[in-house]
Amino acid sequence: MGLRFICALWMAKLSIPALKITGHNATDFPGSLAIKICPDFLERIGKPATIVAVTGTNGKTTCANMICDAYEAAGKKVLCNRYGSNINTGLSTCLLQGATLTGKAKYDTAVLEIDERSATRVFPSITPKYMCVTNLFRDSIMRNGHPEYIAGILDKNIPAETKLILNGDDLISGRIAIDNPRAYYGIEKQPSDVVECENLLNDMRICPICGSKLVYDYRRYHHIGKAHCSSCDFKSPEYDYSGHDIDLEKNTIRIRDNGGDYEYPLSNDSMFNIYNTCLVVALFRELGYSGEELAKIMEKVKIPDTRFNVQKSGSVSVVTQLAKDKNALAVSRATDYVRHLPGHKKMFLLISCYKDEHHWSENTCWLYDCDFEMMNDPLMDQLICTGPRAPDFYMRLLYAGVPEEKIFFELDERKAAREFDLQKDDTVYIFCGIDAFDLVDDCRKIILKRAEEEGL
Repeated sequence: MGLRFICALWMAKLSIPALKITGHNATDFPGSLAIKICPDFLERIGKPATIVAVTGTNGKTTCANMICDAYEAAGKKVLCNRYGSNINTGLSTCLLQGATLTGKAKYDTAVLEIDERSATRVFPSITPKYMCVTNLFRDSIMRNGHPEYIAGILDKNIPAETKLILNGDDLISGRIAIDNPRAYYGIEKQPSDVVECENLLNDMRICPICGSKLVYDYRRYHHIGKAHCSSCDFKSPEYDYSGHDIDLEKNTIRIRDNGGDYEYPLSNDSMFNIYNTCLVVALFRELGYSGEELAKIMEKVKIPDTRFNVQKSGSVSVVTQLAKDKNALAVSRATDYVRHLPGHKKMFLLISCYKDEHHWSENTCWLYDCDFEMMNDPLMDQLICTGPRAPDFYMRLLYAGVPEEKIFFELDERKAAREFDLQKDDTVYIFCGIDAFDLVDDCRKIILKRAEEEGL
């Protein structure tokens, strides 16, 4: 094994309880320490025989957690970086936690969320048996730029023997590592589908083979849907796992494959999470689970509370909805989901890039890729702009046509939670980024306490 590796392993393991005693989460530092001591630590550390990797622009953490839930419901103990520390240092932490004192793997199976841009540093050392790709969209322009750029990174670095589980409705992620074995999941045409794009972002307009215009047979949102080339024979792939008959009253979906047609429970009714259910089903059917067995397993699969959470006090509901900051598509999908829900609502915007370093500033052009026009809706009673990005939200909402009298502006987040107009039967949707959970919890408690004290 080598003295340097053993030293790195033991020092990193010892750092974990020390970090927990001091109130730190120990998801990244132990791996970072191990790599500093032993640069090839990730290559040397023992790995489970079966590794399922999860990557993509949106939904990685949700899908990784859903897959872990499914494995555990099936009676298997799996290693997983559930909290999304998904670059080489976080993966090193996860693997060393699942290793003996000599560095051998204690688990047979691992589910690893992997940052798509980290593929160059991860895949030389890790070879997944399966790799699930949720989607590829535009992300933070500081890191990821255009989705074709990220597709190129994945294309060059995914191991040739890894089987891909791909979204057949996404013509960008669906074409990565084209020579690898693959299985496609997707959702058949729905009554709400359109032909022309209703969103500001539309990144798949021309044929990747001949450059001619793509014709969409139907479109779900952005570039997600079924399309074919107007000039050559390029078209969306056929599904191996075909979702249909979505029943939002029963919260179920039927998924057809070559072994039958089965009904599965849904963990959430948003289309993004319905796709996530299809991904999990496709993976476990590939792993050999029967449709009947998998339907029972899926009953125990949940969406992490950090992604979607509902709490209530009296007649007032507070819904926490993850809307990744610096990610226009995540905010647009969250907004689209909320605007289609029944009843009047208020939106509390806490997507302000809270942990940005003081020596740089994120280019705010991403706000103008967000479909804030969807917030200009009769059922949106009030939009609360707060935090360091409040002036940017305020200006963007005005550009989107939202009446100024509907906008509440307050830089201090907790003060905003105490002072915006709260009424009986209100539903307050808190849009938050992944670096604001403590602040979100404070604001949610303030709103719920207000509802209780004011007798709402």
